[in-house]
Amino acid sequence: MIEYGIFALLLVLGYGFGQLSEQRHYKSIKKREREMSALPAVASRYPPSDTQYQQHMVIGSVVVASDYFKSFVANLVNVFGGRIRSYEPLLDRGRREAMLRLKQEAEKQGASMIFNVKYETSRIGGRVTTIEVMAYGTALIPSQNVGAPA
Repeated sequence: MIEYGIFALLLVLGYGFGQLSEQRHYKSIKKREREMSALPAVASRYPPSDTQYQQHMVIGSVVVASDYFKSFVANLVNVFGGRIRSYEPLLDRGRREAMLRLKQEAEKQGASMIFNVKYETSRIGGRVTTIEVMAYGTALIPSQNVGAPA
């Protein structure tokens, strides 16, 4: 009986700390998204032709782990089937964080825009679900900024 109590306590603690961590991460993401909103990132395959640009590939990557509680709930859903809602915030945070890191890399190079943006997502095995999200695209650097210090 004590084992069940310890298990329940760990689930509650996992849920609480996981929610706290997720809220802090979302707060950080929202702040940085506001700061980086001036740098457009689009999925278009064709760059604008109005100006001469230097083009460089940029990548933003992040590894995000789920908390134990969400993994437990997801495993229960797997038994019965259905939509695994507990992982949706995990994927959302991963995509948004990868995009922010992509924009930071492009900004370092003096880019005015990122085009042909794509995402790749992969699962990293283990007891707790961990995912890697990579965002990549082509940074357009206006010709007058090429070679300028970042």
